[in-house]
Amino acid sequence: MKNLRILIARPDRIGDVVLSTPIPRELKKTFPDCFVAVLIREYTKDIYLNNPHVDEIIIYEETPEKNKIRAYFKLVSKIRKYSFTHSFMLLPTERLNWILFFSGIKYRIGVGHKFYQFITNTKSVQRHKYIPLRHEADYCMDMARKIGVVTENLDPEIHLTVQEKIKAAEYKKEFAGGKKFLIGVHNTHGGSSPNWKPPNYKKLIVQLIDQKNIRVVVTDINIPDEVKNIEGVVYPRINSLRDLIIYISALDLFISSSTGPMHIAAALKVKTVSLFCPLTACSPKLWGPLGNEAHIILPEENYCPNVCGGDPKKCWFEGPGGINVDMVFSKTVQILK
Repeated sequence: MKNLRILIARPDRIGDVVLSTPIPRELKKTFPDCFVAVLIREYTKDIYLNNPHVDEIIIYEETPEKNKIRAYFKLVSKIRKYSFTHSFMLLPTERLNWILFFSGIKYRIGVGHKFYQFITNTKSVQRHKYIPLRHEADYCMDMARKIGVVTENLDPEIHLTVQEKIKAAEYKKEFAGGKKFLIGVHNTHGGSSPNWKPPNYKKLIVQLIDQKNIRVVVTDINIPDEVKNIEGVVYPRINSLRDLIIYISALDLFISSSTGPMHIAAALKVKTVSLFCPLTACSPKLWGPLGNEAHIILPEENYCPNVCGGDPKKCWFEGPGGINVDMVFSKTVQILK
């Protein structure tokens, strides 16, 4: 296909945006002369900075209720100027569907068969109720496959500048303080999957810093009180998502639940130890880290129906058969040997 101009729309959270990064790369491999832009939120744009496969970053602006109509047509006008031939709607919403329609993009691909997609002649890729269960990045790549891309390479990527790589090396030396391994611990998450309560993370951190060759870095922007001011732990000042990306790139290992920074670590090829839920909506088969050395820790097989009740948003991996601190500590020490 000639004169392809493709817009990838993912105005979503950090992890979702990271998992969209394989698409521009594979598009450029198949159609080297195509123009590729991404439509994302302001707070996730740092994920795509310096990406050699993306020609333009367009911001999907959040606006107050009273300015929504004005902002709507402003965004439509902005997108129309690029004369896109194709768009991928990775986050299917009615508002986004109409924005892409009125932007004059003739070939639009979404997910599912909503009525608003039908009346706007939006093409569709199906997930068939996640049967068979595949990775989110794989489902997203189906949109590129629909226009001729043939690939199984789903590895996400975040690109650092030379200066950022130098800065990361300086951070590693400074933070490690002579220790052999620099480990990041991320205590918080967005609330869509299970996670430990802060006291468990504190216990893990204390056990880790008792090891003579390990230094711990806490990578949360909003640090829980329970894990603040632990002697021997590094608390870097994180002013932006790009700061977080650089700090994570300096690590030897990253420990967290299923969260956006975990996907950042994977995209930077940093080893990960991740606490996961086996339920389909949260499964590592759907949301696990890709492209790095990833270690997944799950509760026991019957934990969900017997202990947590099957609601991942109300689960902290507690109780018999859950995920305890010793499990994560032992796996971490094993990896670093």
